[in-house]
Formats: sequence, C-alpha cells, structure tokens
Amino acid sequence: MSTPLLLQLQERIGQEVHLSDWITITQQRIDAFADATSDHQWIHVDPARAAAESPWGTTIAHGYLTLSLYPMMRGLVATRPIYPGVRQVINYGLEKLRFPNAVKVESRIRVRCVLNRVEEVAGGVQTTEQATFEIDGETKPACIAQAIMRLYV
Repeated sequence: MSTPLLLQLQERIGQEVHLSDWITITQQRIDAFADATSDHQWIHVDPARAAAESPWGTTIAHGYLTLSLYPMMRGLVATRPIYPGVRQVINYGLEKLRFPNAVKVESRIRVRCVLNRVEEVAGGVQTTEQATFEIDGETKPACIAQAIMRLYV
C-alpha cells in the first residue's frame, strides 16, 4: 500500500533534496575526533610534521570525521523534520562509501544530497541518497556516500 510520503518522495528521485551550509574543519574539531576515536595519526594531529612531511603541507581531517558530520549537515538532528510529517529518522547504513579527496585543516565543506531510491518498509519509507561532501575551491569531493535512512510518520 503506497503512503502519501512514499508517493511524494518517488516524484523526487534523481533530484537534489538538500544542500547544507558550509562548515570549516578546524584543527580543534580534528583533534576532538582523534581523541574520540583514538586515531592520533600524525597526518591528522601534528601540524608541524604535516607541514614538513605530508603531501598536503598541512594536517587533514579523518575521512570518517567528514562522514560523521552527515547527520548534522543533512539536518537529521534538527528540531524540524527533513520532510513534512516525518516524526522519526533512523540512520540505516551505507551502501557505498569513498573518500576521493583529503580535507585540509581550515577547509570549508558542505554536503549535497540527491535522492536515488525510495521504497516502502514496514511502518515507513526507506530512502537512499547520494551524499557528496564538497570542498570549497576543489573540484574533487571529499566523500561520496550512498546513505540509507528509514523515515517514519
């Protein structure tokens, strides 16, 4: 049985459904992520060594730091629903994930989301979006993920 939400979203397949604001990736954010994950690799947390030895000439964000910003940048943690009538959004997982470009410290990133697939699941709707994390001034994105969400009304 097709729900109004399912029908509404099916009409948007192939369309951009979200474009976040830019956020700056600071060394403080990188260091906090390193502390949270115990990943203190020097390319992330040692600015002096990174300046001298890294191919980027500076520290870079962890790939998973970039990905971890998806819920916030997509608006999944905001107080208003991402679609009218949706009361709960569950992060269901990823189908594909790539990190084609490094995010240098002090770079600005944003996420652009295109709706790829919509299907009915028990009690709700499952969506798959392509989330592309863009780096300001770069042509190659930082991260491309096929994000799966379950939406409940």
